[in-house]
Amino acid sequence: MTDLSLAPGSGLRRGLGHLASVWLLIALVPLGVALLDPDRTGPILGIAADALLSTLPYIVIAVGLIASLKATGAEALVARAFQGRLSRMIVLAALFGGLAPFCSCEVIPFIAGLLALGAPLPAVMAFWLASPLIDPPTLFITAAALGWEFALAKAVAAVAIGLMGGFALRAIMTQGAFAAPLRARGKGGCCGCGPSPFEGRPVWRFWREPARRATFAEEARVNGIFLLKWMALAYLLEALLITYVPADAIASVLGGQGIGGVAIAALVGMPAYLNSYVAPPLVAGLIEQGMSPGAGLAFMVAGAVSSIPAMAAVWSLVKPRVFAAYLGLSITGAILVGLVFGALVGG
Repeated sequence: MTDLSLAPGSGLRRGLGHLASVWLLIALVPLGVALLDPDRTGPILGIAADALLSTLPYIVIAVGLIASLKATGAEALVARAFQGRLSRMIVLAALFGGLAPFCSCEVIPFIAGLLALGAPLPAVMAFWLASPLIDPPTLFITAAALGWEFALAKAVAAVAIGLMGGFALRAIMTQGAFAAPLRARGKGGCCGCGPSPFEGRPVWRFWREPARRATFAEEARVNGIFLLKWMALAYLLEALLITYVPADAIASVLGGQGIGGVAIAALVGMPAYLNSYVAPPLVAGLIEQGMSPGAGLAFMVAGAVSSIPAMAAVWSLVKPRVFAAYLGLSITGAILVGLVFGALVGG
């Protein structure tokens, strides 16, 4: 689940302020290096620029894909995952969780609508766990920074954690737990996001309708700016990491193999959340400095699940016990997928 849109009103003002703050950081980082360590300014900017240029084709693909999904209204397909037998719902919800192009705000009315209509909590939890971990743009950005092996591993991890969480919650609920998961809620929407994407039908030939063409253009513009500014910041931070953080320091803390190194990476990653576009370049830098691949995947997975929008969505809708289950399943899943990936790739 990625935050690719700005809400109107006060949300828009906050979003524009946030955008300005990121551009300010992009300007301040090289300025600070130029003042404190002028000899390394050129090399740091060179590392960041080369990395950003190599990622541009992936950014273009990601922007086109997310704009097309928004213009067609493809989010409505996700609702079909919550029909039929419970086991089928859990499997489809975990699969669709990695494909749905929801922003963090849109997912709240979507999930609220599902639960209000009686969708089983295990299936909703499967979607909720998988959705923050991967989506089409994140897949391409991760591939650009860490390679397709790592990107596909993260996608598989998202589905696996969704499946684990859904079926684990189903088993727990057979014992009578979580019978009434929702908080009491008043009327009203979320953040000015408009109607829930749970409604409607996709229109694949969106270019035939002026309104959908306008949606495509606007989504491409907004998401293009969003990705460029975050990737620019991410590669600047990666260049600083490579330049100034000793490799042996990273290796000593996060380079260990086995459950210890992976568990530490997951526990560090959860509070140190970085969004899905900043995280891959930084993890690439950490791996280059000595972090094991398994620990890198656990770090990314735990951080994505602990995103402020994702956790706020869960907290706003469900009772504390369900929220605790969400966090527990998340960190357990991050450690497990990190261990499996580390065993497969040898690190």
